[in-house]
Amino acid sequence: MTSYGYARVSTAAQSLNEQKDTLKNAGANIIMSEKYSGTTTTRPQFEKLVHLVEPNDTLIVTKLDRFARNTREALNLIDALLKEKIIINVLNLGTIDNTPMGRMIVRTLLSVAEMERDMIIERTQAGKIFSKQHNPNYKEGRPKRKKDSRNIAIFEYSLTHTVRTTAEDFNISARTVQYIKKMFSK
Repeated sequence: MTSYGYARVSTAAQSLNEQKDTLKNAGANIIMSEKYSGTTTTRPQFEKLVHLVEPNDTLIVTKLDRFARNTREALNLIDALLKEKIIINVLNLGTIDNTPMGRMIVRTLLSVAEMERDMIIERTQAGKIFSKQHNPNYKEGRPKRKKDSRNIAIFEYSLTHTVRTTAEDFNISARTVQYIKKMFSK
């Protein structure tokens, strides 16, 4: 019997460390983690984990919405794991029982998580509409990167250093370095 942990965050900017520490403290021997939105159905590490677990193994997650934010997908996944006699331990909920009451609690909580996600999207869209109507300078998306002194310094440094070294030395991503190089090459 092995205890597996699964940690997931929605964006690359978020950290998995807190979830991993919590899973380790809860007894997870093997922890799989990834940075994918809960709305993404293809999550390689989770799929790998689902194929690794065997009957009587335990799958630990910190919260129910780490499985998915879509109720139907999560229910299908949980039902399949329970049928395979996998013990599912949701740390902020407890062990999910393969009983009518246990399944009802899971359905209810997943529905609340999905509603919460939908409300966030709705509020975000309403905020964008309001901003478009009331702010003549409103532009959607990230602001364009400017050829300011910092970016000039990054570009010049990148001419004599690797992208990776430049990224590390300026505490930015390698992709940002490549973007800056491209911006100045035009």
